[in-house]
Amino acid sequence: MATQFLRRFFAPRSLVVIGASPKPESTGGVVLQNLLLAGFPGPIWAVNPRGYKEVHGVACFRRIADLPETPDLAIVCSPLHGVPEVLEKLGARQVRAALIVSGGASLSEGVEAYGGARGEGTLRARLQKATLQSGMRVLGPECLGVAVPSMRLNATYASQPIRDGSVAYLGQSGMLGNAMIDWAAGREVGFSHLVTLGDSLDVQLPDVIDYLNQSGRCRALLLHLEAFRNARHFMTALRESSRNRLVLAIKSGRTAEATLSPVAPTAGIDRRDAIVDAALARAGVVRVDDSDELFDALETLSRFRPPKGDRLAIVSNGVGPALLAIDKLIDGGGLLAELSEASAQALITQKLDVSRPGRNPVDLGGSATPEDYLSALEIVTRDPDVDAVLVLHAPTRLAPSLATANALVEARQRFRHRLLVSWMGLKEALDARAACNRAGIPSYVSPEKAVRAFLHLVRYRQVQNLLQETPPSLPFDSSAEMRQRCHALINDALARQRDRLTHQEAGDVLGAYGIECAPSEYVFDLEQAERATERLQGPWAVKVVHRDNCEPFRYGGESRRQAASLIQDLEQPGSVVDAVVRLEARVSEALPDSPIYSYCLQTMQRGKGSLQLCAGITRDAEFGPVIVFGTGGYKIDVMADRQTALPPLNMRLAEELIDRTRAGRLIREHSDDPREAIAWVSRLLVKLSQMASDLPRLKGLEINPLLLNHEGLLAVDFALDLGAASIQAIMPYPEQLRETVMLAGMDVEIRPIRGEDAPLITRFHTFLSEQSIRYRYFHHKAVLSTRDLAQLSQINYDRQMAFIAVRRREELADAEASDSGPTGEEMLGVVRVWNDPDNIRTEFSIIIRDDFHGIGLGRRLMRKMIDYSRQVGTLAMVGTVMNDNLPMRHLLASLGFELRTNIEEGVLEATLRLNDPQSDWQRHRLEAALD
Repeated sequence: MATQFLRRFFAPRSLVVIGASPKPESTGGVVLQNLLLAGFPGPIWAVNPRGYKEVHGVACFRRIADLPETPDLAIVCSPLHGVPEVLEKLGARQVRAALIVSGGASLSEGVEAYGGARGEGTLRARLQKATLQSGMRVLGPECLGVAVPSMRLNATYASQPIRDGSVAYLGQSGMLGNAMIDWAAGREVGFSHLVTLGDSLDVQLPDVIDYLNQSGRCRALLLHLEAFRNARHFMTALRESSRNRLVLAIKSGRTAEATLSPVAPTAGIDRRDAIVDAALARAGVVRVDDSDELFDALETLSRFRPPKGDRLAIVSNGVGPALLAIDKLIDGGGLLAELSEASAQALITQKLDVSRPGRNPVDLGGSATPEDYLSALEIVTRDPDVDAVLVLHAPTRLAPSLATANALVEARQRFRHRLLVSWMGLKEALDARAACNRAGIPSYVSPEKAVRAFLHLVRYRQVQNLLQETPPSLPFDSSAEMRQRCHALINDALARQRDRLTHQEAGDVLGAYGIECAPSEYVFDLEQAERATERLQGPWAVKVVHRDNCEPFRYGGESRRQAASLIQDLEQPGSVVDAVVRLEARVSEALPDSPIYSYCLQTMQRGKGSLQLCAGITRDAEFGPVIVFGTGGYKIDVMADRQTALPPLNMRLAEELIDRTRAGRLIREHSDDPREAIAWVSRLLVKLSQMASDLPRLKGLEINPLLLNHEGLLAVDFALDLGAASIQAIMPYPEQLRETVMLAGMDVEIRPIRGEDAPLITRFHTFLSEQSIRYRYFHHKAVLSTRDLAQLSQINYDRQMAFIAVRRREELADAEASDSGPTGEEMLGVVRVWNDPDNIRTEFSIIIRDDFHGIGLGRRLMRKMIDYSRQVGTLAMVGTVMNDNLPMRHLLASLGFELRTNIEEGVLEATLRLNDPQSDWQRHRLEAALD
């Protein structure tokens, strides 16, 4: 339901507190007092069956039915075991949002523990049933509540007032939320929104992120994560959020012992938390490791905008603290700025740098005064080679902490860069920190904490650069024939009641995707084994293929059994026959219940200086398919170097995965041509990613060893098993939406856009007239920035779609073909839609190259997008057209759009109904403003 009725939680016009009490220690009493102290501007009512006339000056009613009006929001503070009945009564009163603060009871216990009738199920089941039947959205139970200071809303039981700010905090723990509020109050830091979701019975974390994505007040987002119930919704909302703001997250449950709801282990992954790392990085989120770091992050985000670079200058009154800061900076991937010659000379001239004059860090010495700090900062903050400045201060008689802090505060407008300050010590430092807090200067208790906070911002910039980087062209396209061949192999295995493919079948799947496998002969008896040696050059290796060793990711004792299924370095045909006999005996003795499928005979792959790698696909219980890569081999701990990434991958993301492994470093150090070798491995990982998208029944695939040498890549051993159809956490490229049409005598392919198409967009833009650009963007846009290109090409297929029309190289004249880009394609037009999170409306835009007007391309693209939007269940397509764009007006009218003039904006608003609403709320959303 995404953002359905969420406006009522964050901007209610009226509200009621169920269970409000005059007792000051009661939850209902605290919540009501917080609402009054915050100055909530709308009507507030209270409900309590004890029959109070008023509670804390607010009119109180005995029953929900007695309320004078239907409130926007109900805040439920009554005992949890009675909440299902409360929800039923609220639903009968047409209340559409309920915030359940109540807690203190186990949702998993039977209701008879709280006086209910046996057989009614758990408290969770009753709450879910009541929520569903009431038709309302429910946030909680066991949550701290919701606060939006700008709306004068504090619907929490927090012990402190909550200041207004630009950072939103979303979490699942009420107590951690309470700690954040208290910490922020002590630092005079505020929040744009503060929400804790508790048990997330109905409203989920991604729902709230979707809502906040529409808020301009939220400049940064802090998340506390525990579990992921819908990974695709989570990743979609998070990726959209991180494109527009800094997002930091802390995740509890890194270890199995700290997980309240255990998640099944992921095959082939020793530390499952690595998958969470990969998911958050892919979403553009900066992860913090502990609550202490989270508090420091709040300090930084509230008062320091991300710098343009990662070059840090340090000004200190002692070299020791500066060296500690530098160690932390370099270990964390930051850069120590090199001061310009002008800055260095100015520092030397004014005798401000005593340890290494003119170099960073700037050591003012123990005799430095507040005035020395100001003089040095005047110079360093104006240096063009510096992105941020860290001030370190230890108290001295000549530079007391408070006096130095007051000097910085008074002079802060003179500094070109914002400052980060570490006031070391305790007694004197407390007053200095308080002065900086009041002035909005971020301050920290140690040099290391200050540097760590700076690195959060550096990491954010790096993540954003990666998200906006145009990936190289894809190395291949999967074809329908390729997918059909693999599906046939999988369906045949499932029909035979097998949950895995044989070695030969797995090799066929790899071959279909262009992954070269070692030449192999599969034999079934001794005679076939001897004849096979005539077709393969020796020496040979023989592997017995049986059911148990066709399962991927079998390590520990299982890997030793796997090695026992293989005999290598056989020089004579007779040795091969003897090996088959011995392997059959081993399996019969050790694994009598594992049927033998065949024997695989291969030529030994020695003497080529090969690196042994391991690559594959595994499946996580929360995030679905995961790509794995690292060092390989039969006799090493492959888990020690295994890194993960979520599909789909492009060449840039694949290379980033390789670079995180020790195997990647070995490739770069020992390959004859490291760039080519990395490209070979990247292409293989992209093919695995495509395989994960194309074959949803593929549960696991392991290629180990995967040999890399000067000849290329060779898959020697592999295993593939099957499971239920998977759902990827990130929606893959919709390959099935491609089609080729004939227009004006030429073949034109219409397909979804992808990140690799950024160069096509750049060249396409050069063919547009000023008028076409004005019709599309409503202003002149001569050049597309890197950020523009990323947003136009790297779309989220779960919420957006863009169909581009391209003609391939063979359709181009020779002169055009030579200038058509690396893919041999030229873009002729594009149509786009942006869906709201609830799939109610989608907003379209379309633009056609000027020299291809009048051939029916615009109509073809619009019809394809209309058909697609209908298919995914969108209710209406809307768009804005300039009044003088007559061709577009005629096209939309002919397609059935209703055109209405917006006199105030001077434009036409076009609307096309696609599907009928399925609920009253959908009808309301379609006909009114966002609710």
